[in-house]
Amino acid sequence: QVQLVESGGGLVQPGGSLRLTCAASGSIFSTGIMGWDRQAPGKERELVATMSGTGSSNYADSVKGRFTISRDNAKNTVSLQMDSLKPEDTAVYYCTCSAKTSYTAKAQIYWGQGTQVTVSS
Repeated sequence: QVQLVESGGGLVQPGGSLRLTCAASGSIFSTGIMGWDRQAPGKERELVATMSGTGSSNYADSVKGRFTISRDNAKNTVSLQMDSLKPEDTAVYYCTCSAKTSYTAKAQIYWGQGTQVTVSS
């Protein structure tokens, strides 16, 4: 089993910054793509950003230029630096990780419990 724990969420004013961090633990043989999803109240869950093990990143158009994803493969952590935050960024943010629990196991996607980010004055 793989567990993901997010931290760093909170309340910030528009234009402010926040940094989210996620740590993966458990029976991890290897990890693939890691990233962040978010879900605002009454809306569909959406992809925010992803990063491969080799450092290739992808971002949703709505956060491009404002958010930066990074990861530490040795520690199995992934972070999301959020700058120039807007009220529309308010959502529960979920860490995601593709991982294998053994060499022969099939890769599976895992999600964290989520951390609340609220952008309001």
